[in-house]
Amino acid sequence: MTLVDSNVLIDLVQDQAQWANWSETQLFEAQKAGSLYINAVGYAELVPAFDAATALDGFLSGAGIAIAPISLPTAYLAGQVFLQYRKQKGTKTGVLADFFIGAQAQTEGWTILTRDAGRYKTYFPRVKLICP
Repeated sequence: MTLVDSNVLIDLVQDQAQWANWSETQLFEAQKAGSLYINAVGYAELVPAFDAATALDGFLSGAGIAIAPISLPTAYLAGQVFLQYRKQKGTKTGVLADFFIGAQAQTEGWTILTRDAGRYKTYFPRVKLICP
């Protein structure tokens, strides 16, 4: 099972010239290997790319991506790792979403499909990544 980072889906929605082909190919390959998911945080990150919830829901359904609930163990781990990041002088405040994605992949034993692997490699080194 694969948890899809929102950056991969935004590449497709916005037809990003540099990344759309890579993202589409990797999404297709990951889908052949098993189920695809995003969580509620990833869903929220996609909202600005759509005019309505029905359009977003239709996009996800068409791509074969389900929404996985975030468990309390996942939320706790995300908070712990985010605290570690902040203690190490992490200055970016908009990164909590990445910690929810990484924590969910770790607690569920899933792979992450992303093109921005830096924080995942650092804070979730046991999680398998599909990345450039």
